[in-house]
Amino acid sequence: MAKKGDMLYAWTNDAALLKKAECGGAVTELLKYALESKTVDAVLAVTRGIDLYDAVPALVTDPKELDKCAGSLHCGTVLLSKLVMEYAPKMSGKKIGMVVKGCDMMGLLEMAKRNLVNLDNIVMIGVNCGGSVSPVAARKMIKEKFGVDPNTVTKEEIDKCQFIIEFEGGHKGISMDELEEAGYGRRSNCRRCKLKVPRQADLACGNWGVIGDKAGKATFVEVCSDKGAKLLDAAVKAKKLSTEAANPKGVEIRGKVENAMYKLGDKWRKHDFEALAPVLWDTIAKETGRCMKCLACIEHCPVCVTRPDKYQQPDMMVRHGFIPADPMFHLRRFAHISDSCINCGQCEECCPCEIPLALFSHAIRTEADKFYEPKLGKAPYTN
Repeated sequence: MAKKGDMLYAWTNDAALLKKAECGGAVTELLKYALESKTVDAVLAVTRGIDLYDAVPALVTDPKELDKCAGSLHCGTVLLSKLVMEYAPKMSGKKIGMVVKGCDMMGLLEMAKRNLVNLDNIVMIGVNCGGSVSPVAARKMIKEKFGVDPNTVTKEEIDKCQFIIEFEGGHKGISMDELEEAGYGRRSNCRRCKLKVPRQADLACGNWGVIGDKAGKATFVEVCSDKGAKLLDAAVKAKKLSTEAANPKGVEIRGKVENAMYKLGDKWRKHDFEALAPVLWDTIAKETGRCMKCLACIEHCPVCVTRPDKYQQPDMMVRHGFIPADPMFHLRRFAHISDSCINCGQCEECCPCEIPLALFSHAIRTEADKFYEPKLGKAPYTN
């Protein structure tokens, strides 16, 4: 029987799924079994759209349809936690299964604090995340740095600190350090992130630490909750999934990879934040001066959530109908999320004026954490 804290290798017993999925297909198989067993009523997933740069969210109720969602899309930057807000009213009283990155998980936790979602009705299967690449930036990077037509790329992955592509005629990998020093690579918020293994999900899965004959053929699974243990046990009992204890050396390697990612996050925080430190508020005032107040930053933020109309009060500090927005518009927003920014990067990615909003929010949040954490102890999660 699995229990919280267990570390296992797992793989699907479905030969067709095993061929299509990555790392043994355990994540997809767990979600398929959750649907088949009525553990969840639907799965909120991401599937490939017209190409591998097009990540499309999908609410799946047929287990067979989940095969289409197998595999990773590192060039898709959808934040699923925000989408739960759209589906929650329709799924009232029902349960949802989700694959979550660190930022997805943090978004759900913040929304749960605001009573916007009920975590008892959500099964979270976390995946290790080294970061994602903006679709537009990915196309440019592949064309200019790899010298490959992005339309010919059939698969991409981030592995062993490289961005690797397969294309018509071959494959090629370039180290992430080289790419990012040249101005390419992961989204800036992903570089700064230090939540790589989402242990507040029910299960934390990935390929880090899978070694020996199971390398590339199994998923490393860390059991993080009783809910996760129950789902895993049931899938094994139903013969949908096979497991074995993780190799101790693999567990050690997984820890080293995670620590290396932490150090890389620290490096980018130092790079990004030190340049801001002396002139943070001057820089914010200058950069936000071109805001056209489209409200995309609020619309896509899982923390800055609009409350029902009965709670709305006229805002006497922010004038309506004026462009650019008053500085107070941004100061109020930064103050509102200063203790809960999850560094998902959605505000910055969706800003048509290319204001580095995620950088500002994350810098303010991190500075606040330095003040509070010594008094309160380690935060429930570190972003």
